[in-house]
Amino acid sequence: MAEDLKVRYSDKDLAEFKELIEEKIEKAKSHLELLKSSYMNDGNNGTDDTSPTFKAFEEGSETMSKEANTQLAIRQEKFIRDLKNALLRIENKTYGICRITGKLINKERLKLVPHATLSIEAKNMQK
Repeated sequence: MAEDLKVRYSDKDLAEFKELIEEKIEKAKSHLELLKSSYMNDGNNGTDDTSPTFKAFEEGSETMSKEANTQLAIRQEKFIRDLKNALLRIENKTYGICRITGKLINKERLKLVPHATLSIEAKNMQK
């Protein structure tokens, strides 16, 4: 494969990846804001006049969804951090280079997982 012979991605390729990553960061940030506002919003859903059983059920599911949203928010923050680290690698011109094999990570993989630091080959070696 000719791509394996290259030492790094061209500046043009890096600029394309940078644009993709910046878009993903913006989307991830707005998703994170939605998650945060949903678990910080303790708004009463007007169940005061309904049966106590229903109220208890609703409070339980509210707690569960709060925990789920908190977990999603933590994952989203990590995703944003990983994407920002990818931007640093673009600045350093080391983006897209597998940290195990030193070969270029396939472009298609980077488009799907722009914060990847391992090639499929290296990832399979870890199993």
